[in-house]
Amino acid sequence: MARIDEYLVEVISRKGSDLHFIAGDPARVRLYGELQPMRPEPLAADFVRELLIEIMPQKALTRYEEKDGADFAYHVPDLARFRVNVMRHLNGMGAVIRVIPSIALSLDQLSMPDPVRNLCNTQSGLILVTGKTGSGKSTTLAAMIDDINTRTRGHILTIEDPIEFVHKRKNCLISQREVGTHAPTFASAIHSALREDPDVVLVGEMRDLETISIAVTAAEMGVLVMGTLHTNGAAATVDRVVNAFPTDKQPHVRTMLSTSLRGVVSQQLIPRSGQPGRVAALEILVNTPAVSNLIRQGKLDQLETAMQSGSAHGMRTMDMAIQQLLDARAISGREAYRKAINKQRFEAYRDAL
Repeated sequence: MARIDEYLVEVISRKGSDLHFIAGDPARVRLYGELQPMRPEPLAADFVRELLIEIMPQKALTRYEEKDGADFAYHVPDLARFRVNVMRHLNGMGAVIRVIPSIALSLDQLSMPDPVRNLCNTQSGLILVTGKTGSGKSTTLAAMIDDINTRTRGHILTIEDPIEFVHKRKNCLISQREVGTHAPTFASAIHSALREDPDVVLVGEMRDLETISIAVTAAEMGVLVMGTLHTNGAAATVDRVVNAFPTDKQPHVRTMLSTSLRGVVSQQLIPRSGQPGRVAALEILVNTPAVSNLIRQGKLDQLETAMQSGSAHGMRTMDMAIQQLLDARAISGREAYRKAINKQRFEAYRDAL
């Protein structure tokens, strides 16, 4: 065992999601969204460096020395996989290590609503899962990939940085590529994927214009493309994709999105009421003819209204999702107010216990 495994075992045993291992500070674990110290004493800079270098692949170490930061995956047999970000900071070296379960949870285990399941049944187009860091995007996408892998026969290709969930072959051929190891960039990997006869392409992060452009093109060509964006809200996601392009290209992109977009799932995690754990609140946009028309005409500010009136198609805004969780007593009124977009709607719960 590597010496840092002792800390990772404790994180797993406490059902934490992240280990913050930063020189000059105590080791901390994120439990249900909150950081808590694991030990009282601060970590010495030399100690942190020794433990991190012990688990870093040579490529990651080289990248860290050149760019003062690196990402890589770390696997502890019979425990879990971990996504590691190592960086240089004021007091020395540090890392944030995210726990990745060994087996992807199913849609049933995540209690995903029918609209999300329906998106998994589409044969082509673009599906986006969005939210801030730590909102469970990767877990949701892994469950959707697992559902497709279980029900269909085809070729699923994932492009990630680094590889998180390792999917085993069920009914589909699974190819998983890691940016920096198996391909230089997301964009080059997607471009290559178009020649690899994929039925589904998972893009771990659509972070730049070239990646977004090729992903939208692939969706237009008949491939089912699933990706993530760090945006809050379905309408903001569509706006982010469109505005990634130069102004003169945006009308064409809106036209492409109006036909290729299948749906957007925007999520955040909210602490459960009365018990440990968190529950996902999902905002869902489905590309109905009405939504398609709004995107094509550039009336993106009206997408919120379309979601409010589109419950028959499985659509809902974030506040509607939060209200459903509050009505089911899954979350507290105070948390509903904290996480709501329109605070006035939940004003009565602001000071609730």
